[in-house]
Amino acid sequence: MTRLKPPIRVPCMAKTIRTDAARSFLVAGQIIAAPATAPGLYLVATPIGNLGDISLRALNVLAAADTIACEDTRVTRKLTGHYGIATKLTPYHEHNAASARPQLMARLAAGEIVALVSDAGTPLISDPGYRLAREASAAGYVVTAVPGASAVLAALSLSALPTDRFFFEGFLPPKEAGRQKRIAELARIPATLVLFESGPRIGASLADLAQGLGAREAAICRELTKLHEEVRRAPLEALARDYANGAEIRGEFVIVVAPPPDDIAPAGELDALLRQALGRVSVKDAVGEVATATGLPRREVYQRALELAKEDGDGAAP
Repeated sequence: MTRLKPPIRVPCMAKTIRTDAARSFLVAGQIIAAPATAPGLYLVATPIGNLGDISLRALNVLAAADTIACEDTRVTRKLTGHYGIATKLTPYHEHNAASARPQLMARLAAGEIVALVSDAGTPLISDPGYRLAREASAAGYVVTAVPGASAVLAALSLSALPTDRFFFEGFLPPKEAGRQKRIAELARIPATLVLFESGPRIGASLADLAQGLGAREAAICRELTKLHEEVRRAPLEALARDYANGAEIRGEFVIVVAPPPDDIAPAGELDALLRQALGRVSVKDAVGEVATATGLPRREVYQRALELAKEDGDGAAP
């Protein structure tokens, strides 16, 4: 395999810059010179697992850039090292954004090329990059995207669920009360839901989603594009049981949940169904029966059942 020579560096006004000879990348053993690139801020998508999932345009921009702003230099260095890219890496993440952003803006003011990447996938999705993009745009600098891999879109395409309309939620609140409150707010959104989750919290989140969203189809996408990629498709309740019973929790997860059914019962019909069920069975059993029949979230049905029981003078406990 042809090896890259160390980057050529020359002194220039008390600082060191790379010459055009160093603006190159390595593909299939071939050194490719990066073409001239206009100054500005480039939002560059990077692979979400498989290093082969990067475009030639992205490699051109990363090699041509004066600096690559990234969440974790150790993660991005694996990518740049794999492709023989010598561009300097600059940390830019939620903990240093306030101090790092003015430095990146100064680079743009000096006519440099700044590439912004996240640890994986498309930048600005669940990271602080939008503030830099907004400030650079407001200042009149060129801001453009170099599209590519996205965990959100990959999971949607693999889910076998409706993709004509979707709502990206990102990560749910880590604490149970906050998570359940947010799920209740998501319950009536007429779109497929896409959420991120970590391994340690996947079981608890699925249990709350099953309780709060009712009988919906869902897909769990784990380690997308990586060696151990896995996709599980089943009703939320079944997936929650799987992860409560010891399903693999290592890796990174995307949860995709089908939209609410079109025929959700209106309030009057819900009340009639609940009163009918409450006349035969306990509150708990009535809630389960009606939630299954209507597709409404169990928590919402339970709350209405308690209200009806109180109105009708039946204070029976579930």
